[in-house]
Amino acid sequence: MSTAGQVIKCRAAVAWEAGKPLSIEEVEVAPPQKEEVRLKILFTSLCHTDVYFWEAKGQHPLFPRIYGHEAGGIVESVGEGVTDLQPGDHVLPVFTGECKECRHCKSEESNMCDLLRINTDRGTMLSDGKSRFSKDGKPIYHFLGTSTFSEYTVCHVGSVAKINPAAPLEKVCVLSCGICTGFGATVNVAKPKKGSSVAIFGLGAVGLAAAEGARVSGAARIIGVDLNSNRFEEAKKFGVNEFVNPKDHNKPVQEVIAEMTDGGVDRSVECTGSVQAMISAFECVHDGWGVAVLVGVPSKDDAFKTHPVNFLNERTLKGTFYGNYKPRSDLPGVVEMYMNKELEVDKFITHSVPFAEINKAFDLMLSGQSIRCIIRMED
Repeated sequence: MSTAGQVIKCRAAVAWEAGKPLSIEEVEVAPPQKEEVRLKILFTSLCHTDVYFWEAKGQHPLFPRIYGHEAGGIVESVGEGVTDLQPGDHVLPVFTGECKECRHCKSEESNMCDLLRINTDRGTMLSDGKSRFSKDGKPIYHFLGTSTFSEYTVCHVGSVAKINPAAPLEKVCVLSCGICTGFGATVNVAKPKKGSSVAIFGLGAVGLAAAEGARVSGAARIIGVDLNSNRFEEAKKFGVNEFVNPKDHNKPVQEVIAEMTDGGVDRSVECTGSVQAMISAFECVHDGWGVAVLVGVPSKDDAFKTHPVNFLNERTLKGTFYGNYKPRSDLPGVVEMYMNKELEVDKFITHSVPFAEINKAFDLMLSGQSIRCIIRMED
């Protein structure tokens, strides 16, 4: 029986207020409007960004809200004007987008779509400024245009990547955010040569994905830098073969790395958001050819300070957003890398819980036990 054009009642995990456990509620999901699609979410995973905004630290809190932005699902129905997708397509919703019309989308050099780039404050749909979620006639806000902690959700078509239907959604769902962010930062932006040295600052999920990118690129020395030495053993699975804890040294970590590597690493990727780590990541690359890539998001009042001579000595500093991947154009190819066994995804997935136990996923992340926890919507 087709549900197209009808309101769907389903379960969603609603955040009613900051930092309080999510509540499984029956919500109503309106049909997709112009340029929108309604998805049946089969698997979603918890990313640190969900936790950060759920805790409402340092941003404009918006509640009640349905979080979630790393997921895999199937198109249930499409709105007016949607031609790229049809019911039954296997898809990954993405927190950013690709309208294919703006200057950024038409540029080979950018993935920062004018229309659909990440907006953490917006809690409604672009077309009419309204939410597609409601309970008892009252709206529930969207998050990042995805809101995947719901059995059904509505997204702008430009934020949905169609993928190979043979790909296991319970695995590739993690590619829709953190893994691509770190992996792409290395392979698309840092571009280490075979046999080179790479330093990875921060060994959370994004940093481990950056290390995986260095491994796939054939880097010989992959140096993991983290304040938590407990992360070092796990990082070996991702190709990290040397470790530095800045707390173990009485001099700046960039000096430690320069001594280890005869003047500095060839590439570095910073995945912490700490300005001090950003400075260290830049200053630890070799003069003449070293490239540092910043991935972590800093606090809004932070400032980066280094001596201009570091640039004049031919060190390069770059930034990246979502690993420089265009969601609709590039994500299907990353899924194919997984299918061809060129990219390992399974090792990022440390836990799995049924939807009814979604709060357990938060506990696992907050206690540092999980890299990625898959939430099974149909259990």
